[in-house]
Amino acid sequence: MLETWNNLLGGFVTAGTPINLLWALAGCALGTAIGVLPGLGPAVTVAMLLPITGQVEATASMIFFAGIYYGAMYGGSTTSILLNTPGETGTMVTALEGFKMAKSGRAGAALATSAIGSFVAGSIATVLVTLFAPILAEFAVKLGPPEYFCLMLLAFTTVSAVLGQSTLRGITALFFGLALGLVGMDQITGQVRYTGGVIEFLDGVEVVLVAVGLFAVTEALYNALYEGRSEANLNKMNKAHMTRTEWKRSWPAWLRGTFIGFPFGTIPAGGSEIPTFLSYATERKLADPEFKKEFGTTGAIEGVAGPEAANNAAVTATLVPLLTLGIPTSVTAAILLSALQNYGINAGPQLFETSSALVWALIASLYIGNVMLLVLNLPMVGLWVKLLKIPKAPLYAGILIFATVGVYGMRQSSFDLFVMFGLALVGVVLRRFDFPTAPVIVGLILGPLAEAQFRNAMSIGEGSVAVFFQRPMSATLLTIVVLVLITPRLLAWHRRS
Repeated sequence: MLETWNNLLGGFVTAGTPINLLWALAGCALGTAIGVLPGLGPAVTVAMLLPITGQVEATASMIFFAGIYYGAMYGGSTTSILLNTPGETGTMVTALEGFKMAKSGRAGAALATSAIGSFVAGSIATVLVTLFAPILAEFAVKLGPPEYFCLMLLAFTTVSAVLGQSTLRGITALFFGLALGLVGMDQITGQVRYTGGVIEFLDGVEVVLVAVGLFAVTEALYNALYEGRSEANLNKMNKAHMTRTEWKRSWPAWLRGTFIGFPFGTIPAGGSEIPTFLSYATERKLADPEFKKEFGTTGAIEGVAGPEAANNAAVTATLVPLLTLGIPTSVTAAILLSALQNYGINAGPQLFETSSALVWALIASLYIGNVMLLVLNLPMVGLWVKLLKIPKAPLYAGILIFATVGVYGMRQSSFDLFVMFGLALVGVVLRRFDFPTAPVIVGLILGPLAEAQFRNAMSIGEGSVAVFFQRPMSATLLTIVVLVLITPRLLAWHRRS
């Protein structure tokens, strides 16, 4: 415990330097603005800005990206409450009660409970990350190739099964990502495969290209092709404050939401959507009979407070498996993993030893960022609302320019631009037919790692797959994978019968 405290103090010293504070502030402000703009999210933004990893020091850029990540979760609730348009998928549930509160003249209270709930949940979750991330790292060191392969198999299964309209579509998108991950030189034998004779593919398909193409450019093209141009119509809003009764109703919901969201962030369970829905269902069930009638009518403040806390706790908790196991449990976490790889840093059990200063500076920046976000969100709600008035045409044109310049600047290669726009067209088709894009990124990043671990595990087992069933941890993980796949079908069959 004393060692953790000393490490954290060292992290505050690093994160507290003027340049790192500026990066944290820039990330939080940009993330909040991105969260406010409907359709844009942290994944798109971080993907678009990934090329800066070639110019900026590792600790500063990770603090910047982390600020964007949880800043977007704060900002995403604004459009949900004011326009019934979630800025982020994690804020979908906020729109259920938040927009009804806004229509009944209580938008200020909804925005206030959202901002304060995000701060409370983010702070508690950061304390839990501080306490448990090193413990999980020590446990992870004991895992061997069979356990790692099963963990990645669990990540593949849960991300594919939870995201998108159907499990089949999710798995199809995953296999597309796995196929992209096979391009280039074999990690173990050095054999060139699936390059089609194209020299640029010898090093594999660049993760940055795929991320920018599938998220930033796809978003712009899809909106131009299918959603057209729409302008926001905003109503006047009262001040951002809560009454004493609303405070009393909010704080239990914040705490419950935090402890529902945090476990979901630490496991590969498809991001923050599930805990927000669970939190909403919990608040609706536990609501005081006096206020229960507000749900679905005039808007219940608990229905905003709980899901917002769950959302932010889940986002903060994604750092635990990302840093300690190298497993991303959300799209943005997958892109953050590729940012680390750009610096030659491999996330995993050894990270707390090999890059201790970076890890603890990143954790310390979460505490600093939470305070920054509270200061930005409460007094500056009016400013974020004005961002909604930017017309979509110049907004998406700007995204295309930034994406093109950023990707070309990585290797000064026009071939990269063709690959990026080709992947963007694939992304448009995937989105048009409701195929999730997150499994593509997860498959691309984890696929080669899973392949290497599988081959190492088979070597340990002397060619026998029994090695996965003989070790308790790997056998348990395989059982969970099977349950994830069959439980929804059993429940659906039970409901029909």
